[in-house]
Amino acid sequence: MRLKNLILGLLVVAIAAVSCTKVPGAGEVEMKNETDSVSYALGYVIASQMKQQLSQQFDTLYGKDVAMALAKSQFSEASKQNFERSFDSINYDIMKSAFLNEVGYAKSYFNETTGNAYLQAAYKRAQDRKALQPGKPAFENKKKGDEFLAENAKKEGVITTESGLQYEILKQGKGDKPVPGDKVEVHYHGTLIDGTVFDSSVDRGETTTFGVTQVIKGWVEGLQLMNVGSKFKFYIPAELAYGMRGSGGKIGPMETLVFEVELFNIIKKEEK
Repeated sequence: MRLKNLILGLLVVAIAAVSCTKVPGAGEVEMKNETDSVSYALGYVIASQMKQQLSQQFDTLYGKDVAMALAKSQFSEASKQNFERSFDSINYDIMKSAFLNEVGYAKSYFNETTGNAYLQAAYKRAQDRKALQPGKPAFENKKKGDEFLAENAKKEGVITTESGLQYEILKQGKGDKPVPGDKVEVHYHGTLIDGTVFDSSVDRGETTTFGVTQVIKGWVEGLQLMNVGSKFKFYIPAELAYGMRGSGGKIGPMETLVFEVELFNIIKKEEK
């Protein structure tokens, strides 16, 4: 009887020891910069997806046991290369801690929605930075555009707004100015800084109508500076135009654009 009690006691102690054992590498993580946050979000998302896949195959998932089994493992070189192609840099210690926290304890600073949203935004920022490296089309276009705008700003009659939009008043009208919510009827002629025409209602021989806020940022700002009857020339930095994505086959990434715009009419929202 005493032997039986001793065995039961040792079993209880052993079980308690296992259940109290902390997963090595798991625990609180301090995130000091974007690299740390990206790393943590990656670790969480990978763990969350793995748990979902395993839960579809097994009736019970002992997460802590899985985490303990993986605690001494490292991310493969192939997976690291994939991560580093997508993001600027990764802190693999933080990434692993986030992975183990989620697998072993279902604890994270992110949830599925916030984790994926954060990574998507961080991925775009990282890809934009990579695309702006010397020798890349976006870098060269931005460099030429910045140089053009710097010289253009010195010309008489060119006005530069706080956002960086530049404009000239070719003809001053006396009508009303459009506001957000209005539609406008305009003629426009759009070129790159080298004079290449990419779109022109003037060349098509018919005006066009659209909402004040349904166009690129440079247009949204510029249209609200114009009175009906005015004709302005806008010099639009890439950040206020199509940015990294460009548009169509003629507007590349980070292209500065030039538009001559003539405002004929404002169509108020209530008008039919």
